[in-house]
Amino acid sequence: MSPGKTRAIVSLWFPNLAIDRWSRSTAGQGDPDAALQLVVLVTETAYGPVIDTASPLAQAAGAQAGMRLADARMLVPGLVTLPSDHEGNRRTLERMAIAAQRWGPWSMVDGEDGALLDASGSAHLFDGEAAMLAEIERRFAMRGYTCRTALAPNAGAAWALSHYGAERPVVSDPAVLPGVLAPLPAAALRLNDDTKLLLTRLGLKTVGDLLDVPRASLVRRFRNRRASEANPLARLDQVLGKTHEPLVPLQEKQPLAAERRLVEPLLALDLLARIIADLAEDLARSLEAERKGARRLLLLLWRVDGDTISRTVELASPSRDAAHLARLFDARLEGIEAAFGIDQARLVAVWAESLEQEQERLDAPETTGTSFAVLLDRLVTRLGKGSVSRLAPRGSHLPERSHRRLAPDVEPAAAQYDLGFHQRPLKLLDRAEQITVIYATPEGLPRRFRWRGGLHDIARVEGPERIAPEWWRERSTARLRDYYRIEDEMGRRYWIYRHGLVGDGRGGPPDWYLHGFFA
Repeated sequence: MSPGKTRAIVSLWFPNLAIDRWSRSTAGQGDPDAALQLVVLVTETAYGPVIDTASPLAQAAGAQAGMRLADARMLVPGLVTLPSDHEGNRRTLERMAIAAQRWGPWSMVDGEDGALLDASGSAHLFDGEAAMLAEIERRFAMRGYTCRTALAPNAGAAWALSHYGAERPVVSDPAVLPGVLAPLPAAALRLNDDTKLLLTRLGLKTVGDLLDVPRASLVRRFRNRRASEANPLARLDQVLGKTHEPLVPLQEKQPLAAERRLVEPLLALDLLARIIADLAEDLARSLEAERKGARRLLLLLWRVDGDTISRTVELASPSRDAAHLARLFDARLEGIEAAFGIDQARLVAVWAESLEQEQERLDAPETTGTSFAVLLDRLVTRLGKGSVSRLAPRGSHLPERSHRRLAPDVEPAAAQYDLGFHQRPLKLLDRAEQITVIYATPEGLPRRFRWRGGLHDIARVEGPERIAPEWWRERSTARLRDYYRIEDEMGRRYWIYRHGLVGDGRGGPPDWYLHGFFA
């Protein structure tokens, strides 16, 4: 900006950000009565839950921000309490600040419920400052958020006017700031609670009261307060434009992408696969330059008639293998209707992680086949993420408890113990099935068993492997198990166990179960 030209800073304040965000998400889930509920969002503290914000109905009934939940329930017994999502509110505020850049070159997050926008030189594109502020509020209202705006030559004055001024105030001339700010309360200077309480006790209730006090008197009173929010003099100089207040713009980092604009509309899907392969090659080069690998890819296709087609795939681990990335979309192209043709395609790495290049060993043997990560990606793409899982070890000697299922993109932790001295089958039944076993003596080896209507003669037996019950989880009547590795007359190998011992005092005769199969 040229020297001497006045800046135009817009303050956007979302007084009901958290509750508006909750109402918007609840309405999106199909609850039309969400706005009619007495809802408060609370945070746990050392003194119990404290209300962060309340719905309009809850506020009208007496629940206010900063009030303890126990006190609020005395006034409003029917309160519905929900935990505050501070991190989610922060991310939403960042997205809203970035969205505000349609009205100016840069923006930033301001506190927990506001944003600042530099609209210098852009107001004329929206029919003036007042019309621009009205459009900003209208746009956010359409998305379900209450927004108050104000325009001033600096950030401090814009914040004060948006929070305590009239509706959509516009102050373009710095010379009139003292007169405009004078009627506002002292809290408009962004002071902390202790300083506001001190000013109230001194009888300085408005900005005009502070301006009327000789500066030397204020210096003597507040010279030891170094923080801006504790020193009214520093805040006065900022809102009047006498001192510079540093502002840090919020810059959105665009995800890596590759794009093709086609000269002729595309009608055949086999040609579309070639376009995707080319896009994957371009995207792989961009990912390599950033030392990253894609975890989630978004394919966007624009048709001639204006409709947009999107397809998404996720990867179990970061990758920038162009052939692998392109192949993941092979099964996702079914059902695409080109209509009058597709004239634009874009491949976006929506989620990317760090991936350093690793040099292969010169003496490493040549390997063939599909890697586990590639196989996992193909299974997830074809079957869906909810249909694919991977197993991870868990601390239990019982076979059915010795593992747990994880999502395909979660790397299992290393096992903390090893039972390598036992031979366990690779295939276990989801639930052990009861069988009938004939044996020579109560403690002898099994000789024949019946399972699912078939009779099997046992040719070889190994065991037992005894597993005691987990006394810290089971009841005192839980019985031990003796596992046997057996082979029938056809050479098929099974893993069976005897549940309990004769005369162990924990039930009747022992039962036999088939639990797994050996290859």
